[in-house]
Amino acid sequence: MSDRAALLETLRSADLQLTGRLIDASNATFCATLVVAPTLACVYKPVRGERPLDDFPDGTLSKREVAAFLVSEATGWDIVPPTVWREDGPYGPGMAQQWIEVDPTIDIIELVRGDHVALRDMAVFDAVVNNGDRKGGHLLPVTATKIHGVDHGVTFSIEPKLRTILWSWRGEPLETERITV
Repeated sequence: MSDRAALLETLRSADLQLTGRLIDASNATFCATLVVAPTLACVYKPVRGERPLDDFPDGTLSKREVAAFLVSEATGWDIVPPTVWREDGPYGPGMAQQWIEVDPTIDIIELVRGDHVALRDMAVFDAVVNNGDRKGGHLLPVTATKIHGVDHGVTFSIEPKLRTILWSWRGEPLETERITV
């Protein structure tokens, strides 16, 4: 689906059918299909499936995922896949995010050790959204030049929480050509 507005509307309103569950996730995270032509795969995280955290208000993790997408859009870096809030779903309100197919030949460890501009942007993004949970499994390399970041439920804390594997650029100035207004 090429039109961004149409994609977001499809994520928000198309009939959502569960096709599986990501069992390694700490919160209820489902694979789903949006019933449109052509079908569209997505991730669905209902509020009802969120485990309570001592340092985040209950029922807010899915909304933080949507907020992270909005910041990603505002920067123009396209880090977070299209993500929307849905009032309905098989398990009630929650977020829906476009499923991203990754290139399985890309080694995440080598990627993180390198000087990849997309990961530099993601490191800045993580600092801005105060990401408390950037792990290697949250990096989705689509191509050698395009990497998405996912799982942003533990962001926007009022206290410093930055936990990330992307420390290669700590202390270095931002590259002015990467700063958008």
